[in-house]
Order: sequence, then C-alpha cells, then structure tokens
Amino acid sequence: MWKEFKEFIAGGNVIEFAVAVIMAGAIGAVVKGFVSFIVMPFVSHFSGGVSFKEWKLILDEAVVDADGKVTLAENSIMYGEWIDTIINLLIIGFVMFLIVKAYNKVKKQKEEAPTPPAGPSDNDLLAEIRDLLKK
Repeated sequence: MWKEFKEFIAGGNVIEFAVAVIMAGAIGAVVKGFVSFIVMPFVSHFSGGVSFKEWKLILDEAVVDADGKVTLAENSIMYGEWIDTIINLLIIGFVMFLIVKAYNKVKKQKEEAPTPPAGPSDNDLLAEIRDLLKK
C-alpha cells in the first residue's frame, strides 16, 4: 500500500493538480486586489462616491461602555461585501474566459497547421526503381 501511495503522489497528475491549486490561489489574490484597488474605485467614482463595502444592514448596534470601549460588537449583514464578491466573481470569470479563448485559438492554429505534402508511396518508389532497372 505504501508503494502505491508513493506512486500516486509522485505521479504527474497529483503534482500538476497541486501546482494548479497554488496558482489558482495566487491568481485569485491578484484578481481580488485588482477588483478592490482598481475596479471598485472607478465604480465608486461613477456612482457618486458610494462604496459597496460600507453597505450593511445593522441588526444590533454596538454596545459601548463609559470609557468608549466596545463591549459588544455590532451585528450586521454586510451585503455590500457580498456585492463586491459578486463583482469579483464576474471579473474572474471574464478573465478566465479570455484565457481559455486565447488558449483555444492557439490550439486551433496548431491543429490547422498545414501538413507537408505527402511524398510518393512505397509502391510508387518500388515501381520507379523497377522501371529504372529495366532500362
């Protein structure tokens, strides 16, 4: 069983999958940064300075003691964060669409590459040799 496990872990598919998961995490962080720091400021600018992240439905106000210290945190539904996440998902989906589209275009070009013209068949070559030997 240990030998089978070692073969499984050392197999190409597991390694490729692990690399894909790590790359997906890194790409996700980059896209999230792009959405949060580049796209959302534009959305906020064109929507009159509204920030989705600040949108929330407060269920229970925060409780503050006499010293100004929060004793009970605010309980709220952060639907603005959810809207931000949906925008993030749409942008990631669009970027993945563009990547797959470019990959398919390159793949299609490789498939459509013209094959070199076929030379004479073995029978044609043998017939030509026979004819030359007859002469």
